[in-house]
Amino acid sequence: MSRLSRRLQDLAARNRAALVTYIMGFDPDRATSQAIFDGLPAAGADIIEFGMPFTDPMADGPAIQFAAGRALEAGGSLKGTLEMVAAFRRTDDATPVVLMGYYNPVYAWGPEQFCADAARAGVDGLIIVDLPPEEADELLPHCLANGIDFIFLTTPTSDEARLPVIVGQASGFVYYVSIAGITGTASASNQAIGDAVARIRRHTSLPVCVGFGIKTAGQAADVARMADGVVVGSAIVAAAADAAKAGADPVEAALSLVRGLAAGVRGARGA
Repeated sequence: MSRLSRRLQDLAARNRAALVTYIMGFDPDRATSQAIFDGLPAAGADIIEFGMPFTDPMADGPAIQFAAGRALEAGGSLKGTLEMVAAFRRTDDATPVVLMGYYNPVYAWGPEQFCADAARAGVDGLIIVDLPPEEADELLPHCLANGIDFIFLTTPTSDEARLPVIVGQASGFVYYVSIAGITGTASASNQAIGDAVARIRRHTSLPVCVGFGIKTAGQAADVARMADGVVVGSAIVAAAADAAKAGADPVEAALSLVRGLAAGVRGARGA
């Protein structure tokens, strides 16, 4: 069983949703990003999504677009991202790490070699935003051969015909994008999220994690009552960036927000 499946099963047995936190590798620089990365588990993150810096993050809103730009200016690369995962693994062998990003850098690396190198570094899952199920054949088999879960996105527009195609190839969990749009913007209503999670669960036994537009502990708690996991990214990235602009500590700003989100998620079901 993968780290990711084990963590989600353990939390389900305790009647608690997972807090899934996203940060961008190398944002605003390698040392600061590594410090946030290393501090996330103690702050309450159950699963970490680690962004791969890319020049054209088309699915992301301003917070993560700016983060990608800062990361690239700081020398961010896919090689460096894997090195950061390996560094994280020297002190944490339990927390699942999911790389999130776009296919171009992976394609340039070579899908087979990349999956082998990612697994060696300690990566547990991949979310490739711009690689739909119909085009995943050149990457998915190499993920499976190296024990890496491949996580697909579903959206409010994924209908009853489309959902089986998506979840049929997924592993680890299903990521429900709760709004039709980019990251870090609007938030979906609780009713819409609850209905969507129920609909997805009719098509798969995989855990369902919900992201996009979740910014506060209260919102995280609301989603944690309905879904198996709560994904927060833009709010964490923005908290660190705002602190740095104000001359404060970006590491503490990010981890302080995560601590609050974790408290919301952990108390959501009376756990």
